[in-house]
Amino acid sequence: MSTPIIRTRGLTRRFGDFTAVDSLDLTVHPGTIFAFLGANGSGKSTTIRMLIGLLRPTEGTIEVEGVDVIRHPRRVRDRIGYMGQKVSLYQGLSLRENVEFYAGLYGLAGKPLEDAWGALRERFALGEAEREQVESLPAGLRQRAGLALAMLHQPPVLFLDEPTAGVDVRSRALFWEAIQDEAERGVTVFVTTHFLEEVEYCDWVSFIDAGRLVADAAPEDLRCRFSGGYGITVEATPAARAALASAGVTARETTAGLAATVPALEATLLSALGDLARAGTRVRIDQPTMPDVFRRVLESRLVVEQAA
Repeated sequence: MSTPIIRTRGLTRRFGDFTAVDSLDLTVHPGTIFAFLGANGSGKSTTIRMLIGLLRPTEGTIEVEGVDVIRHPRRVRDRIGYMGQKVSLYQGLSLRENVEFYAGLYGLAGKPLEDAWGALRERFALGEAEREQVESLPAGLRQRAGLALAMLHQPPVLFLDEPTAGVDVRSRALFWEAIQDEAERGVTVFVTTHFLEEVEYCDWVSFIDAGRLVADAAPEDLRCRFSGGYGITVEATPAARAALASAGVTARETTAGLAATVPALEATLLSALGDLARAGTRVRIDQPTMPDVFRRVLESRLVVEQAA
């Protein structure tokens, strides 16, 4: 297992008598897309502000790419890209002037700047807006520009706080394509989102409620623990009956075919279903939705609290 690129231990932040983040332990490995989820007011934004050195924790420790964030907040900000919920573009300046300003913060100029910006300008379709004043740009385009600026200096870690909020479906797909490309080349992406279906793009999920960590696992593991299982429907043929039985699945006859619910998609079962599909047998798999999974996560926590 690789050395974590982001790690917190006992991370806590209080505002007077109110505890916004309560003893949070997070571990993020390099090159992963890490989803950090929670309802409004759950402590997500407070946590990110501590991780990037903008807010000092009340207790606990934070390391980002080997830097002690509490002791050296400026040093860590040189190593990360950050896009907040409100995109930080300076009004009164054109998009190009914003690019040059942000590039100057990281000592990026000349050909390296032109190469980096040229690639991002094309990826996010920003060419026509480059000379426009940023306050005149549509919200979705400002979001695309904000993500491009966060990536401009090619940081090893990206913090993205609700990057797809307020953008159209096409732009959301563009964002996630870019995020996945960054992860493939080794960049670590720490992202919050309120679109729970976007968790499908992520390698790991941490879910907080009232400042406390209530789930911390890969999406598939969460489905196994907090769902009613996967629904499988297969055309009722002798071969299908034999294949399901060999995989240890007990199916029932329905008008749609052979049906079963399984807690997880084991390799043996997936292989059997794949063989059936390749032979022309109709196969359908219904996986639990992430909104249902997280509803059960919160219900599980409520049961624990009531029993305490």
